[in-house]
Formats: sequence, C-alpha cells, structure tokens
Amino acid sequence: MLSTILAINWEPEFRGILTVIIGTVVWMGSIYLILGTDVGARLGFLITLTGLAGWIALMGFVWWIYGIGLKGDAPEWKQVQGRTVIQEVDLLYQAGVLDDPIDVTSETDSAVAAEVVSDRLASQGWNRIDASAPEFGQAEASAGVFLEEEGSFSPGEFGVTAVYEIDPPEESAYPKLGPNGEFDLIAFFHKPYYTLVEVAPFVPLLDEPGRAPTAPEIDTALQRQYVYMVRDLGSLRQPAGYIAVGSTIVFLAMCFLLHRRDRFVAENLARKAIASA
Repeated sequence: MLSTILAINWEPEFRGILTVIIGTVVWMGSIYLILGTDVGARLGFLITLTGLAGWIALMGFVWWIYGIGLKGDAPEWKQVQGRTVIQEVDLLYQAGVLDDPIDVTSETDSAVAAEVVSDRLASQGWNRIDASAPEFGQAEASAGVFLEEEGSFSPGEFGVTAVYEIDPPEESAYPKLGPNGEFDLIAFFHKPYYTLVEVAPFVPLLDEPGRAPTAPEIDTALQRQYVYMVRDLGSLRQPAGYIAVGSTIVFLAMCFLLHRRDRFVAENLARKAIASA
C-alpha cells in the first residue's frame, strides 16, 4: 500500500500533501508515541510540540540569516508606471527625472543632448556607473527587456551608452545604528531606489548574403532614449523571518506551559507530603 501511494507522481500537489501526512505520522508521530508511553499522552504532546517548535525556530533563523530555504521574491528592477520608456530627451522633466526642463529640441545633435542630460543629472546627485561594474550589466539587461516589451526596439537595434544611479544609495535604507551607520541589520525600511538607463539606436544594418555583418554604429540623427526603473528589493528573507518569529513564540509559550505544569506538580506533591505527615 505504501509503495502504491509513493508511486503517485502525476499530481505534484497530491504528492506533496501525502508527503506532509506521511512525514507527520512517521516522524513526529513516532516521537509522540514514545513520549506518550513514558510520560503520558498529555505531557508527551506538550514535550513533542515544544521540541518541534524549537527545531523549526532554529531552522527559520538559519534560513533567515543565509537567505536559503523558503524564499520570497528576489530583488529585481521594475517599471515606473507610465514613465518607463522616455523616447524624447525633453520629456525627462515631465517624467520627474529632472527638476527643471532643459533646452533641447529634436534638431539638437544626439551626442550634444546626451552630454547636456549627463551634466544636469550630475548636478542633481546622479552618479554615472562604470561600464565594467556589475550594476551596469544588471540595469542593461532589465532595460532591454522593458524596451522590447514596450515595442520601442527589437534585439540588436540599440545599445546602452550610460547608466545613472541616484547618490547615495546607502541612505535609502533605515534605521541604522552606530556613529557611521555601521549596524544595518535592522534597516527594514527603504526609500525608492531609481536608475536611469540611456540607450542609443543603431543605424540599420545591411544584410548582404555571403558577407559578415558589419559592426553596429550609433545613429546620430536620432535622439537617445531613456529607461526609468525602480529597484524592488524583494522579500527574499521574509518567509523565513515569519517562520522564525512565529515558531519562537510557540516555543516560548510551550515552555511556559511546561514550567507551569511543573509548578502545579511540585505544589501538589508538597500538599500530599504534608497531608501524609
């Protein structure tokens, strides 16, 4: 019968339910059976539940510290609704990226307009990320996905020329303790963390049979476009934190009940000793 149940593998949900039931009966049930025969059904249940809650609490803290086990949402870049792809340079002010409008028109050379935008961003506290930094590649990949989803470009039709991040990112998390904010393990609250990616369209490539494709070149006749993104820090450790805190509360409550029972037993034994004397 057991081999027949374990052979069920075409329904993952049903198999998972059976796994939990079998694990509960065999693992916790066997421990409760042994304790119940030694100390009684009620006390054996309290001891078993206390040990189980303590073990789950330890496991939850390990998951919480190392970010393993049951995980939440991973950090990712998300769109700024309605302002993700900015196709004209002079729309950066309307999108809320720049504090003041800039004097740039569609006739302005794309390189000159990009330099004006770069200087204005630097004056407002934005940092230009080096192309060799890991943050550059992560933002480049996310921006490419958003551009393709919006239908602005197809793969191979554009290149990322610059990535800007607001300065300083360390102040986005709070509260921090210490004179210089060294202790940040309780920095559970975060301010929005924005990134701006500058992309330049390429000159359409000529596909000639029998010849190697030419290297892409930036089309200086077209303006640069920008992808405005916000960093979602996710909730990678949140489920583990809930498990650790909840199991700790249950563990402490069970310890209190066991301690309370021991006090009652000690008082009853004392009364019995006095009465027999």
